[in-house]
This record gives sequence, structure tokens and C-alpha cells, in this order.
Amino acid sequence: MKILLVNGPNLNLLGKRENSHYGDIDLKKIESNLSDLAQMHKSEISFFQSNAEHEIVDEIQKYIDGSIDSIIINPGAFTHTSIAIRDALLAVDIPFYEVHISNIFSREEFRHHSYIARAAVGVICGFGAAGYNLAINAMVGHLESNN
Repeated sequence: MKILLVNGPNLNLLGKRENSHYGDIDLKKIESNLSDLAQMHKSEISFFQSNAEHEIVDEIQKYIDGSIDSIIINPGAFTHTSIAIRDALLAVDIPFYEVHISNIFSREEFRHHSYIARAAVGVICGFGAAGYNLAINAMVGHLESNN
């Protein structure tokens, strides 16, 4: 099983910004932990982070050939603004989970809307960095039950 993890804007600053919302773990440590978890599931995981919407769209579109089985995406602020990322996810027709480290529903009103959530297999928010682990476990279960 091949998984792509996409992280959006400002997630490269994890561990350095707003620790009250995002914790003190950095993105490299999250990726290291997820590599170990994916390996336990006999899966491969690749990582992509960008602060640029078009780069995220381009990365997702690379997999229209079906060369990956699933996507886990934390679109960051693009959650609330990006129809383009949503359309790219729909175009490649690959099951995906949306992840947020903080509970977006306990924060500012503008964060309560996601353009991406309705197309996702599931949405995980508010569990800190462990939300990524939950997404991998859920995705593996989803894919195994649909094969």
C-alpha cells in the first residue's frame, strides 16, 4: 500500500509556532513516526509539504495514474479557501483523509468550514500530531475492507 501525506502552508513551522494549538513536535519528527507506522502496516509513505497552493495541486495531480493507494492531507489554511485542492483530490479519484492537528471547530468561526471535508473518506481533527497516526490506521482499515 502506498500513501502520500500532504501538508499545507505553515506546517513546516510545527514545533516553532503557536504551540498551544499545534504542540511542540516538528514536521520531521511527525514524518519519522509515520514512516515507522507505515512500515508496521507493510506500507510505503511519501511526504510533501508546500506553502503554495499550486504546488499542492501539482503534487496531487501527479498520481492520477493510480500509482498510490491513498492520500492523507492537512491542507492547513487552504482547508477554508481552496476549491482547487478539492478539485485536484476529486480528479485523481484516490481515497483521502483530511487531518487537522487542532480542533478547527473550537477555533475562529472562519475555520469551521472545509471545502475538502465533504469529499474525504473521513476527517480527523483535534488529536494533535496523533491525528496523522489515526488517519493511517483508518485508511489501512478502509482500504483492506474495500479489497
